[in-house]
Parts: sequence; structure tokens; C-alpha cells
Amino acid sequence: MPRYNKTRKLINAGEYYAPLRKSRDLKRVQQYATPILYNPTARERAGVKTTKHIWKYGDRFYNLAHQYYGDQRFWWVIAWWNGYPTEAHVKTGKIVYIPLSIESAIKALRV
Repeated sequence: MPRYNKTRKLINAGEYYAPLRKSRDLKRVQQYATPILYNPTARERAGVKTTKHIWKYGDRFYNLAHQYYGDQRFWWVIAWWNGYPTEAHVKTGKIVYIPLSIESAIKALRV
């Protein structure tokens, strides 16, 4: 269940991308459309069971995703759920909430 499985793909053949296409010997550049991101409401969050993790030096979202979901590719769910774009934004000692059901979390995030 990758996060881009429902994202539209765009073909950019405009002048802006001409130098990139020329350097790569391409006729067009394919990319994903920018997704609309939502944060779950308090009611949506209340419906998803979570566990607390106290952030410590060396923690990584992908390791937590592997530990709780068995798949490190879901690191973004934990980061998004807590409002952190990267691990560098989490201070040591902060509580990170980890949704226990990946399906419920993704539904609440409206991905």
C-alpha cells in the first residue's frame, strides 16, 4: 500500500523542463501530481488506537514502522500522524504516537 498508489501521474513536456529532458535525452518527464494532504480531526484520531513511544537519540521513523507494521515503507504514516516532516524535527524526550492499525491510520489521513 504505497502512498502514491492513487496519485495521478503528470507528463511535463513544457519549456521549463527542456534542459532536463535534453540532459537526459528524454522527450518528456513523468512525475506525480502533488497530493492534497489532510491532518486527521480530533474525532478521527480518537477512533484510532495508538501507542506512545518516547523519542530517543538515534530513533528513526522507518525503524518504528518496521517494528510496528513489519514494513519500513510506512515511516511516513508515523511522521505525518505526529506532524513531523523528518526525524530531525523530533526532539529527544518527545512522545511520538504510533497508530496500531495501519489501515485505520491511512483511512484517517485520507490518503
